[in-house]
Amino acid sequence: MVDACRLYLVTPPAFEPAAFARLLAEALDGGDVGAVQLRLKHAGDDEILRMIDLLRPIVQSRDVAFILNDRPDLAVQSGCDGAHIGAEDMDVTRARTLLGDLQLGVSCYDSRDAAMVAGEAGADYVAYGAFFPSSTKDTAIRADPDLLRWWSEMMELPVVAIGGITADNCGPLVAAGADFLAVVSAVWSYADGPAAGVKAMNAAIARG
Repeated sequence: MVDACRLYLVTPPAFEPAAFARLLAEALDGGDVGAVQLRLKHAGDDEILRMIDLLRPIVQSRDVAFILNDRPDLAVQSGCDGAHIGAEDMDVTRARTLLGDLQLGVSCYDSRDAAMVAGEAGADYVAYGAFFPSSTKDTAIRADPDLLRWWSEMMELPVVAIGGITADNCGPLVAAGADFLAVVSAVWSYADGPAAGVKAMNAAIARG
């Protein structure tokens, strides 16, 4: 079980590789981060692998987990620490088999049943959300913080909160028991830069 809530960074939907690599390093040096997820929904395999080769060393050299969205097969091939899948990406059991000992995260949206099934199939963490409107992903689903409270009281498996989370609105999610807060714009679009965004999120997490 995670001792305290931590930050989980998700990459922007699109970025210029060299410039983003510098921003990523700045962000990770700005404060505590538990994981970075590379999320390139519309990229081909070659592009994904190039981005992994560029970004993975930056992340792993700082003892932060590097997670690939959607593609457990490429995660294994390219030295990632794990993969994260959604309901329509791949069967959880198959993903668990492909990943072996690597980390597996599963999006469960607002479903208690989906989270239970994912946990039983070998997920290393489950993710609930969106909790707030998001500028990076269209979703009609709105999860309630009570889901986090229920899960954290019932299960030892870590739970990630995602969706429109900022330093201003994350308090109820921390208080409800989220082990990780997954953010995009709260860091990459932060007015004073990503390092300041990480610092602001960690300060908000500490306040609870």
